[in-house]
Amino acid sequence: MQLESTSLCPDCNEPESVDRRDFLRVVGAGTAAVIAGGTLTPIATAQNTPPRPAGKPPRPAEALCRELFTGLTADQRRQLVLPWNHANRMRTFNAPMNARIADIYTRPQQELVDRIMHAISSGEEGYARLSRNGGWDTRGGFGGCGANFFGDVADGRQWAWVFSCHHLTVRCDGNSEPDAAFGGPMYYGHSPDGHSVRNVFNYQTRSVQAVYDALNEAQRRRAIITNPGEGARSIQFRRQHPGVVASDMTADQRRLVETVMRELLSPYRREDADEVMALVRRNGGLERLHLGFYRDANAAEATRWNFWRIEGPGFVWNFRVLPHVHCYVNIARAPQA
Repeated sequence: MQLESTSLCPDCNEPESVDRRDFLRVVGAGTAAVIAGGTLTPIATAQNTPPRPAGKPPRPAEALCRELFTGLTADQRRQLVLPWNHANRMRTFNAPMNARIADIYTRPQQELVDRIMHAISSGEEGYARLSRNGGWDTRGGFGGCGANFFGDVADGRQWAWVFSCHHLTVRCDGNSEPDAAFGGPMYYGHSPDGHSVRNVFNYQTRSVQAVYDALNEAQRRRAIITNPGEGARSIQFRRQHPGVVASDMTADQRRLVETVMRELLSPYRREDADEVMALVRRNGGLERLHLGFYRDANAAEATRWNFWRIEGPGFVWNFRVLPHVHCYVNIARAPQA
């Protein structure tokens, strides 16, 4: 599966490949809250972003998707609706899949798209992170993003809504894709250096760094991995998982890993976070997850790692830190032996 890329930064212009396929009950309010230390910069005002409607109670994302789908004109459907089994449904994108929101959707429809994005976020802070402080990491802002449908948004039918733009691919599918978190592979990023506090996802890397700092020397030797040449974006499930495994950590270290998991899921609505947790349990639990820190073969010993990866059966959270953040996520029921 190809990651379509027509981004604004030269580093993003390479074609990229992504293939898809209780350890805690802390998800609830813990997931909805952004952990302390992940302070957001002031929300940017994107020219094309419609204001949130005052006084309208929040509705589930699925209901909003149905409303948007029902209101599409015949011409919009020809451009925006693809068959359920179309290859693009399970791809991630680094740009709008085809038409820009500002060019294809009416103003009321743009408001609906924005409300869907709010509905799949954990709240205003989650939305701010996914929107990269309202700027969407592109000069086109919200209007420069894309939103497409696959299938038929009707009772008993399979369907998916896919939102795509520079450094972001997220979905809502009414759980049409069984045993797959977020409806399929997910992608997010932000242009600043991942070690910089200007990056809205920097808090995730700092949380992972806290785990590394708590490791003993033997654990660190297992955790630091010389990049064997695989792309940091690789999210294929595999049987061997490099890095230090949670089952070999102390209770205090595992609690830090649990904190990382909460922070990774904090931007997303509870339904999606719960599904992630359920899949981790079905795939063997937290104890089977590995944490690895990758750096290039010719890097100096003191060089910071290029990307970190949490990996286990049916689980990949692959976060490239340098030169800026690209994160690829694939969580599903683990392939059976």
